[in-house]
Amino acid sequence: MPRDDLFHASEEELYDLSIGILYLQERLRIRLFVRRDTYGRFFSCLVFVPREKFNSELREKMQKVLLEAFKGIEVSFSTRFSESVLARIHFVVRVPTGIDIEYDISDIEKKLIETARTWRDELQSALVEHTGEERGNDLFKQYGDGFPAGYQETFSPRTAVIDIEYMEKLDEKTQMTMSLYRPIEDPEDTLRFKLFYTGITLPLSDVVPMLENMGLRIISERPYAISSKNRTSIWINDYRMIHPKGKPLDIDAIKEIFQETFYRVWHGFIENDGFNRLVLEAHLNWREITVFRGYAKYLWQTGFTFSQNSLEDTLHTNPMIARALMQLFSDRFNPEHPATEEQLVDQKIQIEQALESVSNLNEDRILRRYLDTLLATIRTNYYQLDENQQHKPYFSFKLESAKVPELPLPHPLFEIFVYSPIVEGIHMRGAKVARGGIRWSDRREDFRTEVLGLMKAQQVKNAVIVPLGAKGGFVVKRQSELTREQLMEEVVKCYKIFIRGLLDLTDNLHGDTVLPPPKVVRYDEDDPYLVVAADKGTATFSDIANGISKEYGFWLQDAFASGGSAGYDHKKMGITARGAWESVKRHFKELGRDTQTEDFTVVGIGDMAGDVFGNGMLLSRHIKLIAAFNHQHIFIDPNPNPEKSFLERKRLFELPRSSWADYNAEILSPGAGIYPRSAKLITLSKEACAALGIENDKMVPNELIKALLKAPVDLLWNGGIGTYVKASFETHLDVGDRSNDALRISANELRCKVVGEGGNLGFTQMARVEYSKQGGHCNTDAIDNSAGVNCSDNEVNIKILLNDVVLKGDMTEKQRNQLLVEMENEVAELVLNNNRQQTEAISVAVFQAPESLDMHGRLLQEMERSGDIDRTIEFLPNNEELSVRKAAGLGLTRPEIAVLMAYAKNLLKKSLLASTVLEDAFVYDVLGKAFPKAIQTRFHPYLDRHRLKREIIATQISNALINEMGISFISRLQDETGAPPAEIVRAYIVARALFDMDQVRQLMNEPTVQIDAKTQLLILQEANRLVRRGTRWFIRNRRAGMNIAETITHFQPLINQVREIIPGLLVGTARETCEALGAFLENAGISKDSELMRQTVIMGIMHSSLDIVETAITHHLDISLVVSVYFSVGDKLELSWFREQIKNRPVSNHWEALARAAFRDAVDIQQSMLTDIIFNFR
Repeated sequence: MPRDDLFHASEEELYDLSIGILYLQERLRIRLFVRRDTYGRFFSCLVFVPREKFNSELREKMQKVLLEAFKGIEVSFSTRFSESVLARIHFVVRVPTGIDIEYDISDIEKKLIETARTWRDELQSALVEHTGEERGNDLFKQYGDGFPAGYQETFSPRTAVIDIEYMEKLDEKTQMTMSLYRPIEDPEDTLRFKLFYTGITLPLSDVVPMLENMGLRIISERPYAISSKNRTSIWINDYRMIHPKGKPLDIDAIKEIFQETFYRVWHGFIENDGFNRLVLEAHLNWREITVFRGYAKYLWQTGFTFSQNSLEDTLHTNPMIARALMQLFSDRFNPEHPATEEQLVDQKIQIEQALESVSNLNEDRILRRYLDTLLATIRTNYYQLDENQQHKPYFSFKLESAKVPELPLPHPLFEIFVYSPIVEGIHMRGAKVARGGIRWSDRREDFRTEVLGLMKAQQVKNAVIVPLGAKGGFVVKRQSELTREQLMEEVVKCYKIFIRGLLDLTDNLHGDTVLPPPKVVRYDEDDPYLVVAADKGTATFSDIANGISKEYGFWLQDAFASGGSAGYDHKKMGITARGAWESVKRHFKELGRDTQTEDFTVVGIGDMAGDVFGNGMLLSRHIKLIAAFNHQHIFIDPNPNPEKSFLERKRLFELPRSSWADYNAEILSPGAGIYPRSAKLITLSKEACAALGIENDKMVPNELIKALLKAPVDLLWNGGIGTYVKASFETHLDVGDRSNDALRISANELRCKVVGEGGNLGFTQMARVEYSKQGGHCNTDAIDNSAGVNCSDNEVNIKILLNDVVLKGDMTEKQRNQLLVEMENEVAELVLNNNRQQTEAISVAVFQAPESLDMHGRLLQEMERSGDIDRTIEFLPNNEELSVRKAAGLGLTRPEIAVLMAYAKNLLKKSLLASTVLEDAFVYDVLGKAFPKAIQTRFHPYLDRHRLKREIIATQISNALINEMGISFISRLQDETGAPPAEIVRAYIVARALFDMDQVRQLMNEPTVQIDAKTQLLILQEANRLVRRGTRWFIRNRRAGMNIAETITHFQPLINQVREIIPGLLVGTARETCEALGAFLENAGISKDSELMRQTVIMGIMHSSLDIVETAITHHLDISLVVSVYFSVGDKLELSWFREQIKNRPVSNHWEALARAAFRDAVDIQQSMLTDIIFNFR
């Protein structure tokens, strides 16, 4: 106690003061004791304060409180510290004399206590008040000392309580929380944004671009490190942001969607781009923004003129239209609240009216394209949920391609676009039943263009199978800084997303019931057929796709993706290469050479580790591979030993992985070398220069590869990836394969005799045409490597049937798998037979191409007029070019015929599916022939239940008819008879069966028959002519819809008799013609006594057997008598000579061809009528 107070205080004052101090003792609290001077000159104030709270700042605050309370004019103080936990401050407050001062000590004490409360004390009180005493004290212990001074100066304790709540949400799974807010004093265009993050502070360079892409300007950022007793430090980053144009921001409307969008951008769940401005401008959430982003990515792939930035700016500038577009999307596809057609039309009209107010032409185009593409969308997975009932992290939508404006040709029937931040992909189909591979594309900027080109090629390739062409491709968007293993994991992850995106929109089947996908509104018909296959970068992914198919309960099960552990391994079978090799053998046969018995030189693209290249280079022991290249090496062996090099290639092929660097150098011929493509300069030996036909012995790798492509060899075998040959008039930009621009040559520089395209897109189509015009032998990649897709389709069709058997309990899955293995070789033979027949058919068409040019040109015009073909995109000649070729005596080239043949098959297939021909009982035999014998015999009842029964039959018939009868057969018969395609097919089936064309072809292909290609083509030409005349006869002499089986039964016995007796009954010119043909065939190597000889020599007259049989049946006559009379009439009138004159008369146009056919038919009719008259008067 101060000494003055001890002497001047009254006893009562001393007592109260002493008792008060005594009671205070060691309590950590603030107490005030006041004694007024007897004369009213001052107040003596004793203030006890916990020592830990005392400081000069607190003393000054208390001094101020006392001056104000006692209306003092000055104050002095002294402090005393002892061993006590309390510090004593003695204030002497001098006051004016003569005035009355009223005061309340308890009130003053409260004010002193308040001044002594720290920010920390306030925090504790706020925590207790907000969370309760127990929880509040626990949080205070954890965070009470954790806030730095900078934070305490800026934010109140009550704000800290809110921030503690956000920090408490942080854990191992949640490493970031956030708060968008606006202090009361801030203007409406300003926002504040706090990020709470464990570990380290967030770099400005990471956060600022995200906030700027959300449409904000960052004014300042303050980081605060908050320490905690029980966890690692937490950083609070506080950003002050304004709208760039001063627009007021409704924080209540945007807070939740802003925070959710930023969270997803930060974690990579959505992309960081200008579309995110739609949060502030249009109040769209992150999922709604994803719709606009997904469509933008699709439009870029279609070649839309405007960049993504332009699309972002347009939507940002027109937020109300953006909201209207999103509302239209929601009303069309929300399964919970589907709009009526009338409502949708009204919305479309409203949007179009709003577009009238858009003054900027480019913005108008962009917004209209969004509208049109949205309206072309027929399904989306936007409203589907995953197994955790969360929205799916990717967005897929299905489009009716023809409704998307300015889409590059050709238009698929449907396409599905799959978008996510890590993958984008597209799948395009030419028909509802279509198939094609899924590839990992490296063309991020234009993968749709790549896939579209492959789908177009697939249309040609798939002409031999049930489905039409389809193709899919995806790009991996996050590849940088990944190891090979990490990259492959990412590829698989992206592939799975892509496959799921496709299946999300695909109908399922349960028995015969179609099950639409859940939460999908459909604007198209039932569409349950979706199959995929391996392709570039996805060779081992079939099991992955089938696993997803099983996960979805998809009706195709493991037939969804051919191959895999329970399917046919194409590399093991070598099926693609073997199919392409059939084309190679055909080309060499027409050159008078045999690849299986004679040595021949080869330059190759690829290496022995590859499927197509490796298998292909093992298909003959007579290959002399003088050079090859892949992405790593250039291989040159100027004069290889065929047998030794074959064995070495086989060794490399059987290694788990190999490159040309693994080739045994000891067996290389003199002057050989294996060079890395990374070499600066390569020096070649004289032997290598001679083999490659070059003079320069020093070249950079790219120039050497060009020299390889130009080498004067027998065969150029493409088993690689890339486009290496263009037409001389094409630019590299036309090709669209920038990665190989430095290697590409022009077709007029090729010196090889034959090209085998085991790989896709090795040549441009115009390069193939140019190469063919200069005498080269090639088809198209779609023809050469069609065996792979053919094998896959066989597998799918077999699995569809056998899965039904398993489902019915007549077989186990293990037994099914074993049967698939047992049928592998037979499946391969079915596939290869298609390759042989197709290449043979092309050869026949080429053989007849000059004289058939008018028919081909007319067919092209008809297809173009009906919209079934676009000559420009298929690189087929226009009318002017056709006239030039006609004047030069030329026809279509092999590559052009290959394309036209595919279209002819697909159009015929389409006609058959729309007809009743497929219901004729006779054609069911055709269905069985599409399957291995084990299926035909053991599971015949299941064939009739096959889900693709009609499609398989239509495919089998269209393949056989076009392969055998030619591209223009149907159109020609339509012109000549006026019959529809279905009736022509009926008549063809009857004529083919009656004249036993299967036996003719079997006889011609027997190993003992050794004839050159030209003779073979002549025989086929005669066979086709016979069937064509027979077909025409049935069209003209039988009513539409004739029963095929009954007609064959009616004619077959007597036709067989005619075939047996006719050689001995011929007279005059007819006999001479047959004998002349026989002599020619004998000189060509066909045995005089062979069945092939006997069948072939009478082909030119066997069409008469139909009239003969008809007369014999009508008049109940012996067939021998009718034959004798018939040919006697012809001989007397020299009708056989007349027929030959008609046959050999050249025609210059379509109408002359029709006239020639009419004359020929008239002669036949007259001979038949005269024969009939003779028997009427007997």
